Amino acid sequence: MAIKLNEHFTFKKILKITIFPIFMMVFTSLYSIVDGIFIANFASESSFAAVNLIFPFLMIIGSLGFMFGTGGSALVSKYLGEGNKQKASKTFSLIIYSAAIVGLVISIIGVFLIEPIVKAMASLSPNTTEGMVKEAIKYGRILCSTQVFFILQNTFQPFFLVNEKPKTGFLFVLGGGLSNMVFDALFIGVWQFGVVGAAFATTIGYLVASIGPFFYFIFNKDNNITLGKTEAVYKDIFQSMYNGISEFVGNIAMSLVSIIYNAVLLKEYGANGVSAYGIIMYVSFVFMAIFIGYSIGIAPVISFNYGAKNHHELKNVFLKSLIIIGSTSLVMFILAYFASKPFASIFSSGDEALLALSTTAMKIFSFTFLFCGFSIFFSSFFTALNNGTISMVISLSRTLLFQISFAFLFPILFGANGIWWAMTGGEICCLIVALIFILTKRNKYHYY
Repeated sequence: MAIKLNEHFTFKKILKITIFPIFMMVFTSLYSIVDGIFIANFASESSFAAVNLIFPFLMIIGSLGFMFGTGGSALVSKYLGEGNKQKASKTFSLIIYSAAIVGLVISIIGVFLIEPIVKAMASLSPNTTEGMVKEAIKYGRILCSTQVFFILQNTFQPFFLVNEKPKTGFLFVLGGGLSNMVFDALFIGVWQFGVVGAAFATTIGYLVASIGPFFYFIFNKDNNITLGKTEAVYKDIFQSMYNGISEFVGNIAMSLVSIIYNAVLLKEYGANGVSAYGIIMYVSFVFMAIFIGYSIGIAPVISFNYGAKNHHELKNVFLKSLIIIGSTSLVMFILAYFASKPFASIFSSGDEALLALSTTAMKIFSFTFLFCGFSIFFSSFFTALNNGTISMVISLSRTLLFQISFAFLFPILFGANGIWWAMTGGEICCLIVALIFILTKRNKYHYY
């Protein structure tokens, strides 16, 4: 039986409404990681480093979908909480059409910009090889041309939660992920197409996970919201973008952090440093996807009760979420710390130097998981409350302010391994900022 947004949420019901968004985000991370596994084991060392070099830029483009999706779903959920179902559907349709138009324009522009962007990132370090640059341009150009589908995939997913059908959303992502994995095996493992094969396999996954939802929301009649006629209400578009700006800017900032980390690591460790960071990021994608999936899953509940002015239920969901995030953070830290070597060995492809570096880095980085879940949840929490400003401040302080500053500062203070502590330092400082907002805004939103 489906969970309704207007119910009282026990731990069991919270798990039921968030489990498929968590599965969706974890699976999305896993099928991105599959590219890395196949490239690391069936292509050249420069190919693996090349994918990690260009990946942050591709995530910047794809994060437009998170902006439209998370910001728009908060507004649509609020309209549903107010009892205005027709307005909710028209706003949903407007957001999807806007995301498609913006995504198409960005994809076209990205194709022409990818080569100078790759060369600019590569120029940050003298240790970048020509082979790495060429492979990064190949991979990036193919994926840039199809980023509109990645943007739409990310835009649609939060609306499956608003529609009270999280399982359906997961099934679309599952189909896209399985398609990606199958074609990775064929294009890279069997036919040895290298990064070009990886890019085409990923594109096929994007197509499956983005085109399917179009037909679902148009033709399925058992929906809270439907895709159809709309009105050009610019206020709703700007409100949606404002709500989700923190997710967009946060992803941009996180990608900039990755670019800067790659530059510092190239200087300190060479190509192995970039590869080690890539290994950590792949593991981190899965772990943080759990927090992101939970935050996406619970956001419509928060927005609905905010719109309905149900302060008691808002407080209930908020406090239970803190307990869930805290216990999950502890488990992740223990797992990442004690399983650092097995995780690193998946991608090291028998390179003992890379394995040793990655294992050390993973042990240090594991402390990040004690704090990052709270920062992710608090940022999403304020987005769900339709307060994009606070959400953006939390996201930007986490990345642009603290993590970038510490990426330069910590290696000077603590030596080369200081770079691995920079993320943890940034998460701790960001959590302090987030807690200040939580304390000062409690009387306005009544969440405790």
